[in-house]
Amino acid sequence: MRLNPLSTILHRTWWVLLLRGLVAIAFGVLTWAQPVVSLTALILTFGAFTFVDGLLGVYSAIRGRDQMRHWRVLLLWGLAGVVVGVLTAVAPGITALVMALYIGAWALVTGVLQIVAAVRLRKEIEGEWLLVLGGLLSVVFGGFVLAQPGAGMMAMLWVLAAYAVVFGVLMVLLAFKLKKGVRGAAA
Repeated sequence: MRLNPLSTILHRTWWVLLLRGLVAIAFGVLTWAQPVVSLTALILTFGAFTFVDGLLGVYSAIRGRDQMRHWRVLLLWGLAGVVVGVLTAVAPGITALVMALYIGAWALVTGVLQIVAAVRLRKEIEGEWLLVLGGLLSVVFGGFVLAQPGAGMMAMLWVLAAYAVVFGVLMVLLAFKLKKGVRGAAA
């Protein structure tokens, strides 16, 4: 069976998904532990999270660009995080409404791109359902946030923290599944 280069790249860079998951979990736990932090601190923390997550996604895409033709899906997934991270850092005094829109758009875009990647990999990697589930979680979270942008920031903090922890756990589980190997690959 001929392997999709994307599955090979994800297998080789399993540690990137692990790191992304751990960063997401840390972000969620820190958000729960300090619910009264200033809006500026939340904005900068979220901006740093999305920027680092995006950079790691861009790294995976660039690392594999010569090995696959659909590397741009990974690149777009990463660039969405980088753009939102930069926008957040440039304008830290934005309102809760705009912050909610940033979060919702980022979660929605990255979720759709994760689902696209998972569909392309469904026959080639173990645990592709975790990537789909992470993508669906992102889409649902993003849709909820975009539908309710006027919700209180404290509620947003708790939802964002829960999303980050669950998403992080899913990415950690996927990373360890990818570390074990790709379907059809020689052990």
